Amino acid sequence: MADLQVIMKKFETPDEVHTFDKGRFEVLRLGGAVLGRATYEPGWRWSTHIGAPTEERSCQVEHVGMVLSGQAIAAMDNGEAIEMRAGDVFYIPPGHDSWVVGDEPYVSLHFKGADSYARQS
Repeated sequence: MADLQVIMKKFETPDEVHTFDKGRFEVLRLGGAVLGRATYEPGWRWSTHIGAPTEERSCQVEHVGMVLSGQAIAAMDNGEAIEMRAGDVFYIPPGHDSWVVGDEPYVSLHFKGADSYARQS
């Protein structure tokens, strides 16, 4: 019988941290899964704070996640836009921009896409 092991981790001590102006993305790796926590300050925008330094026009990562606090807009390259608020569970396909709405920091958990998001190559 295989040796089974319980793994416990916290975002307060992540395996990786990707920092950028007005935000950070923390990564946990456990049991073959990669989870992320995004924290963005008011005024953060993907195309400005992550895309511009890499000369990318839109995020090409597929996201599945849940908003913990704050609000943000996700705008697809085709013009479709959605507002995300605390408690919303979301799927966002590749080809989008996003930005924080209001004066409260935006925090979300990412269940898909965390392994490749916000990496500066």
